[in-house]
Amino acid sequence: MAQGPAPRTLSDDALSELLRTQQFGTLATNKRSGHPHLTTMLYNWDAEARIVRFSTTADRIKVTQLRRDPRAAVHVPGGDVWSFAVAEGEAEVSEITTTPGDAIGRELLAMVPEAAKPEDEDAFLEQLVAERRVVIRLKVDRLYGTALDIDG
Repeated sequence: MAQGPAPRTLSDDALSELLRTQQFGTLATNKRSGHPHLTTMLYNWDAEARIVRFSTTADRIKVTQLRRDPRAAVHVPGGDVWSFAVAEGEAEVSEITTTPGDAIGRELLAMVPEAAKPEDEDAFLEQLVAERRVVIRLKVDRLYGTALDIDG
């Protein structure tokens, strides 16, 4: 039986580029039972700091899980079904943004892609406070992924 090509391990630079070019990933946190909790989220990749940032509200189960067990990973699909990147590490959850324009609010604003920047920054920052937004910062200590070079 003929065997097809083997998956190709992606370099750190290629993995970082994949994380930079994608917008959505699946965040994995740990339930108390030990089973994974998976949720698809918009993220922001800071390659220099090796941090993946997520915006969420303080009342989400993933926030509770990360405060109990900070180990987490995010899986990001590549441009085809054969490629992916995984970023693993420990996450920290920020305090809740409580005053429009505070440091957390500014960090959340900085995460918004340029094409989606709000026209009314003040209203956006007020909305973040009303929603009780926090930043999840996944400090990446392991980055891995592969691509499979086949047609189709």
